[in-house]
Amino acid sequence: MLDLFNENGHDSNLPPIGLDELSDGEVIDEIWKLKSELTDEVVILGHHYQQDDIIQFADFRGDSLALAKSAVGISKPYIVFCGVHFMAETADIITSPKQQVILPDLSAGCSMADMACRLDIDKAWGYLKQSTDQNIIPITYINCSADLKSFVGENSGSICTSSNARKIIEWAFSKGEKLLFFPDQHLGRNTCFEMGISLEEMVIYDPHKVNGGLTKKQIQDAKVILWYGYCSVHQGFTVEQVHEIKKSSPDTTVIVHPECTFDVVQAADLNGSTAYILDVITNAPAKSKFAVGTEINLVNRLAHEFPDKEIISLSPYQCLCTTMYRVRPRWLLATLRSIKKNEPINVIKVDPKVKEHSLVALDSMLSIC
Repeated sequence: MLDLFNENGHDSNLPPIGLDELSDGEVIDEIWKLKSELTDEVVILGHHYQQDDIIQFADFRGDSLALAKSAVGISKPYIVFCGVHFMAETADIITSPKQQVILPDLSAGCSMADMACRLDIDKAWGYLKQSTDQNIIPITYINCSADLKSFVGENSGSICTSSNARKIIEWAFSKGEKLLFFPDQHLGRNTCFEMGISLEEMVIYDPHKVNGGLTKKQIQDAKVILWYGYCSVHQGFTVEQVHEIKKSSPDTTVIVHPECTFDVVQAADLNGSTAYILDVITNAPAKSKFAVGTEINLVNRLAHEFPDKEIISLSPYQCLCTTMYRVRPRWLLATLRSIKKNEPINVIKVDPKVKEHSLVALDSMLSIC
């Protein structure tokens, strides 16, 4: 559960104090002004899913890990992370203790990350270990809280991204006979299936059910235990949408993120991480056609940046990451004003012990890849 109050006690769901009287244009103008004034003190990181009115201010664009890594080596004291809570935590874990990572709106969380908490993971881990003598390696998708990154660091596991999931899973199976993959079931299932692991060898642990809904025999027979978690944006794409595109426009390439469901990934022409999607579309020839199964702000930005190609969303509906949307220009302005006054708000600080174990897991991932 995220703390929706910043350190000054303001409810982050309300408009920042003193900014409600400004017009949208005045807010944008003042952000540019303060960004210029604070250029030696502040770096702004913008996730791909942010809207253009935020992305325009970003010094670096990227996915969660790429942005966190961008901050490493930058000596500026303030890192403003225009993303969601777990991303800012990751940045705090790997940057200097002298730097402060700030999330413009503390209520910018991630529904998938919230589907796995440390208490539930510890409970599941205890039951799984009691159920089999085989060695289980825990792998967490980077889209999770620092507590869960710490868990895999404490238990000889690793972290993965959508780009390197296969390499990390291959490493895990070189160390143990079974895999616990959380919090996103779809990335785990899609990656393992591509590696030749059958669906019958995968089971789902649902923390809302007694013992995750699994018998000890099911755990003993399984090769992969998937956590019941998912991205609400990517789970919204359907196989019917893929079929409709292929029927109405056969020369359109359907490319989707591996957080999509198994049937969607199987029906699509291509699937891969955000970086993969960007690379494929960037390098495609003019007049190429793509239907993209990922967050709408990124799809719209790609369509704008590549007018020589036809790029549409796979879904006819607005596939918006609503928690990412919480980072709005007024909140960014409030952040920069607070830095200007040397009274930064919404500073993200990970507990030192949690940070220590999380770094073990992150270092493990980086060394494997």
